[in-house]
Amino acid sequence: MELPFLNFVFYGNILIFHSLFKGRCPIISIFDPNYPHVFQAFSLEHMLILGLLVLLILGLYFCRNWIRNNRFAGSFIKWMLITALVLSEICLQVWYVSSGIWDRTTSLPLELCSLTMLLSAIMLMTDSRAIYPFIYFAGIGGALQAVLTPSLDYPFPHFRFFHFFVVHLAIIIAPLYMTWIRGYRPSWKSIGWTMVYLNAAAIIVGFINFALGSNYMFLMRKPSAPSLLDLLGPHPLYLIIEEMFALVLFIGMYAIFFAIPDRIRSSLKAGKISSESSL
Repeated sequence: MELPFLNFVFYGNILIFHSLFKGRCPIISIFDPNYPHVFQAFSLEHMLILGLLVLLILGLYFCRNWIRNNRFAGSFIKWMLITALVLSEICLQVWYVSSGIWDRTTSLPLELCSLTMLLSAIMLMTDSRAIYPFIYFAGIGGALQAVLTPSLDYPFPHFRFFHFFVVHLAIIIAPLYMTWIRGYRPSWKSIGWTMVYLNAAAIIVGFINFALGSNYMFLMRKPSAPSLLDLLGPHPLYLIIEEMFALVLFIGMYAIFFAIPDRIRSSLKAGKISSESSL
């Protein structure tokens, strides 16, 4: 498998270029847990990542027919996504341990995006239709919020910067790949099941938080970095409002991208049949 090697080459070239021409820090410090700089939301690097996300989405959509008919292209994108999801998490855990900062209250993969990351990889590897709706709704919804308002301490070009955005962009692209390339689609019913699974996961993670004194999924308190949760009131009120917001978001994601287009196509088809029958 050459994809992990290609990823390392890609990131390595970026970091070498940055250290040579921008000179913010030596290469060795990109793995330093005590990195001297702090991530700033909507900085140039952050805006470039958001621009990259838009380009990836548009590229996947407008090239969907070509990718569908090109077996190599479809397989390549699929394994690139799997590699980005799995390898990034392995590298993160290795970094935690090697840096001496692994902590059971912060390092376990129990955040919502960590769960959807693992499930996204399983979905891609197994072509699971059962997992797909959950990733489409909860994966895209959670990862998009994380990309827009990152709970991140490390800026470009730190390792954590790359890890954070590679994983979250892959979580967003994975269900879109299954939708546009593999032809999967959710249903109204799957919105309800997604809410059930989310609440079940929150209950389980909540018990773990009580046991460990942790704050996975931000169930115990808001993140220290600015986020959309700051607009939703104090704890635990923001959890209830967040759930209502998630439900509205999921309904909107289905209505805008599936229900409304289906209704428009049906109306156009009915109008065409009617006009042809009247001739």
